[in-house]
Amino acid sequence: MKKIGWIGLGNMGIPMAAQLLKASYPVTVYNRSKEKESALTAIGAAVAESPEALSRESDVVIVMVTDDQAITAVFEGEKGLIRGQIDGKVIINMSTVSPAISKKMDELCKLQNCRYLDAPVSGSVKQAETGQLVIMAGGAKSAFEEVKPIFDVLGKLSKWVGDTGAGNIAKLAINSLLALYTQGLAETILFASEKGIQPADLLELIGNAAIGNVYTKIKGEAILNDDYKAAFALKHIVKDLRLARDEGISSPLAKTALSTYERAQAQYGEEDLVAIIKALKSLNG
Repeated sequence: MKKIGWIGLGNMGIPMAAQLLKASYPVTVYNRSKEKESALTAIGAAVAESPEALSRESDVVIVMVTDDQAITAVFEGEKGLIRGQIDGKVIINMSTVSPAISKKMDELCKLQNCRYLDAPVSGSVKQAETGQLVIMAGGAKSAFEEVKPIFDVLGKLSKWVGDTGAGNIAKLAINSLLALYTQGLAETILFASEKGIQPADLLELIGNAAIGNVYTKIKGEAILNDDYKAAFALKHIVKDLRLARDEGISSPLAKTALSTYERAQAQYGEEDLVAIIKALKSLNG
């Protein structure tokens, strides 16, 4: 069984690494904020003092951090991954980042005979806790096939979609739809409420119509309960929409969504992206 190194213990990283430990994989973890490591050491994880040290203990390294800047620090920092012994290993970047950073890291890995995959996930904390994520991978198909048993623990579907950066593009496309859908749901509820329709009644109707889905139910309940604790923070959808824009998405809906979420970020950035409904209320007076 492959030894796994895990870097990045945020809302998604902790439950994902825990799934691998439950599946009996040996896991070594590293996180910049050391206090977050305790949740995993309590169930059997080992700890490394740096990405470089972690690479020595691992056959496969999985990285799950916030953005391109964090990826650069993890790989190229003073004790970064590429300072370690990565010859023959597979590094999987499951972060939602730009295709450009993936291509750069892939080239750095190739210089040391290491294989790189970009494999971001679709799903939130609940799906991470239950191994029900959807994983989209770019890079060498042979590397994808080698680590697919690991993906099968983390997700209900893992799919190779093309060369390096293709997984990042697929994720940006999905998150663009997520942004549009969330804003559309918020605008629909606000419109109906202004005309005297109770949100609970409208959401029940939506849930039983062809457009109803699990996401509508989860986010609808959050709105009804006035619960905006971040499963996926609004500031992160701003980052992803900007990355999609930089990759060339220029549709009217995408432009409008980015503008709306950017205006909401200062006040609601740390809350869940469905807090866009509160920003829209303010914009509508």
